[in-house]
Amino acid sequence: MAIDHVSVGVTNMKRSKAFYDAALAPLGMQPVMPVEYGGQLVAVGYGQPGKPAFWIGLPINGQPASMGNGVHIAFRAETRAAVDAFFLAALDQGGIEDGRPGLRTEYHPDYYGAFVRDPDGNKIEAVSHAHE
Repeated sequence: MAIDHVSVGVTNMKRSKAFYDAALAPLGMQPVMPVEYGGQLVAVGYGQPGKPAFWIGLPINGQPASMGNGVHIAFRAETRAAVDAFFLAALDQGGIEDGRPGLRTEYHPDYYGAFVRDPDGNKIEAVSHAHE
């Protein structure tokens, strides 16, 4: 089974777009599908052209965005250097460290990941499974 896409709610599109533009660039993910409604940016899809796999957006019900307890999203990185770059870019854009880059051998010997909280508290990770 493959996941088609994942969405997280945000409270401030400008702030969140700057955060994810920077944090996901080292992973090869670009903003590929902005969505405007009434002249206001309400969502952005990231991924490859024509195929956004990760979305940020204002909640469609108009209620404040909130994070789920225990939920996190892991983005695949090709290298450990990309994980490190993701981590630094996320912190530079106001992310909060939630697990510094490093090996997580409890998962497997080459699991190298880093965890951050975005400006709305969503927990995101970049992970490389490459043997280096």
